[in-house]
Amino acid sequence: MQLPESEPSGDIPEETINRNWTELVQELRSTQTGVQVLTGFLLTVPFSDRFDTLDDVQRTAYLLVLSTAVTATAAILSPIAYHRILFRKGRRPWLVGTANQVARAGLVLVALTTCGVIFLTFDLTVGRSGGVLASVVALLGYLVLWVVVPLRARHG
Repeated sequence: MQLPESEPSGDIPEETINRNWTELVQELRSTQTGVQVLTGFLLTVPFSDRFDTLDDVQRTAYLLVLSTAVTATAAILSPIAYHRILFRKGRRPWLVGTANQVARAGLVLVALTTCGVIFLTFDLTVGRSGGVLASVVALLGYLVLWVVVPLRARHG
């Protein structure tokens, strides 16, 4: 959902901007719960008995994954904060365009977080090579489903 590139935001009908905002909020709702649950789960990991047995790579990976999850949560929730601050200030075109960009960044961070979780899970259960392979396969899956498929539809 992006403002049409051929028109400056001031030339887009208000009903289109409102529809775009509504669609964006609906899309974010499905992502918000998942990323918040994943972040909450990751925050509990250091308190588990097995955390003390992680090697340096696993601890570093965990901290990177946790940081990415927290950043994804912040990005996915940002449009709500923008809306609260800008409510009835006549900034809806800016809100829609900026929230769209932040939501895209949030989705990238969600994909990276999930790939990191896959790495850690496979690394702990089958070894480092399995962790790397599983996370690469997951990343390729995200690229195909989230980038290649819509780009093919866009050009088709």
